[in-house]
Amino acid sequence: MPCLNLSTNVSLEGVDTSTVLSEATSAVAKIIGKPEAYVMIVLKGSVPIAFGGTEEPAAYGELVSIGGLNPDVNKKLSGAIANILETKLSVSKSRFFLKFHDTKGSNFGWNGSTF
Repeated sequence: MPCLNLSTNVSLEGVDTSTVLSEATSAVAKIIGKPEAYVMIVLKGSVPIAFGGTEEPAAYGELVSIGGLNPDVNKKLSGAIANILETKLSVSKSRFFLKFHDTKGSNFGWNGSTF
């Protein structure tokens, strides 16, 4: 049930968001080791973001997962998502933060209950 929320100040108009979502889903599932069927990606564009005092393309993300996260996995995820943002949205890797949350199943709702 990994969920990756991505916000960027880049406009998504004219962007093939399906490719961004698909590549992010695949990367998260593969790196964490969870089935793609349980991965959710939320992508929000045109969000007012200033990073380092400028409004040049930037992004912020938060990834929540029930297990599967550790320093090595987090590093790989950060690199993979940064690559997607750089190639698909022209967000420099140096203008992207990604926060990781490892949570218990009882803290995550799904299907009218919790995990």
